[in-house]
Amino acid sequence: MTQQAVEPRTSPEDAATGSRPSAGRSWLDRYFHISDRGSSVANEVRGGITTFMAMCYILLLNPLILGTAEDVNKTTLDHAGLVTATAFAAALCTLLMGFIGKVPLALAAGLNVSAAMVSQVVPNMTWPQAMGMCVIYGVIIMLLVVTGLREMIMNAIPLPLKHAITMGIGMFVALIGLVKAGFVGRGAGAPLQLGTGTGELVGWPVFFFAVTLLLIFMLQARKVPGAILFGIVAGTVLSIAVTKIGGLTDKDWGGATPELHGSAFAAPDFGLFGDVEFGGWDKLGTIGVGMIVFTLVLAGFFDAMATIIGVGTEAKLADSKGRMPGLSKALFIDGAGGAIGGATGSSGQTVFIESATGVGEGARTGLSSVVTGLFFAACLFFTPVTQLVPAQVAAAALVVIGSMMMSAAAHIDWSDKSVSIPVFLTVALMPFTYNITAGVGAGVIAYTAIKAAQGKYREPGVFMWVLSLVFLVYFGLDPIEHWLGA
Repeated sequence: MTQQAVEPRTSPEDAATGSRPSAGRSWLDRYFHISDRGSSVANEVRGGITTFMAMCYILLLNPLILGTAEDVNKTTLDHAGLVTATAFAAALCTLLMGFIGKVPLALAAGLNVSAAMVSQVVPNMTWPQAMGMCVIYGVIIMLLVVTGLREMIMNAIPLPLKHAITMGIGMFVALIGLVKAGFVGRGAGAPLQLGTGTGELVGWPVFFFAVTLLLIFMLQARKVPGAILFGIVAGTVLSIAVTKIGGLTDKDWGGATPELHGSAFAAPDFGLFGDVEFGGWDKLGTIGVGMIVFTLVLAGFFDAMATIIGVGTEAKLADSKGRMPGLSKALFIDGAGGAIGGATGSSGQTVFIESATGVGEGARTGLSSVVTGLFFAACLFFTPVTQLVPAQVAAAALVVIGSMMMSAAAHIDWSDKSVSIPVFLTVALMPFTYNITAGVGAGVIAYTAIKAAQGKYREPGVFMWVLSLVFLVYFGLDPIEHWLGA
């Protein structure tokens, strides 16, 4: 899929130049601007379903991350409550993005935020206090949006770096898919290796991943509409059939087999909702609390920024300078996701890069997000059904999307060192550090530093220099904490 620039539009309500007249169009088409963006209801529904299938693993993974962590009082969160909170928050935030933001972006519990909560927050406070921190960081991001600072920061990033962010996310997504599938794992004598054990591909799950991946690529080469969705469905059916016929067990899958365990229906558990506390941070002190909030803001701010840029560009919603229509609404909802996640007990919600899978299926409007949100809402009652899609099968879609997003490389002037070096660092460090924020930070710092070395220190602009200072603090957070005694 190639990226094409379109004329800038200041809001999602503005129709593109040469768009179809509104007469005779349904209210659904007019509200979501489906025809204006060259899409169709079928494309949006298919894209929404594909996005859900690619990211529904969060219903299992987020409870696993948060549920195994003890707070300062050695208290853990209830698993059933975490599943409900994760599904509800994802549904609410994604529906808000669909109806208000009107862009094909789905939200769920951010794994970077959840990881920061587990590693840096709850060891120093109770879970209710940690969720209070989550609400605070969400409010801070919303204030940045309301004041216009967040959109100004995003628009200040040079176009080559925006393309680099798209490519870096593509590489990052592909690596996530390969790791989730067991195709790539931690090596014994190297950081990474083929497979997860002896350096070889082992087990049926990897086989299902490979078959699904090849099938999607083949369907794409034949230009079959819905190639990703058809590939996931075919891979899931094959997995279930082989599991039944071959008698595969949980051990063979390295976890749960793709089948229903008991009833498909499960009543939601809202026990964690509203269990939030503000205060009680005396032991940490002002500096300690400030550092925690700063860490959570960084985790939720720049990952979402990079994801919105990447997915928006891939959906052809960006103009020739990489700006998106209705960006402020999307950013505000993303910020609100932090507060919503804290209030529901599921950790901060953020835009998911898996939204790109729906874009790959033709999604261009908020209708696809509405579809995704409704599926998450259904999971409040039918969570066991999501276990039918093996993580390895869904991972194939991530690798496919990663390959598609690399097409942005065609827009880079590789002969210009002030561009190629920051682009390289951005693209390389996202997968190599398993951290989108690190890639963005390295690219921003390198860009401003090289421009300064060329005597063009004014060219990056004030915001790029400010961002460089922020990222220098980010990379040097550990020595700064030691220096301040935090």
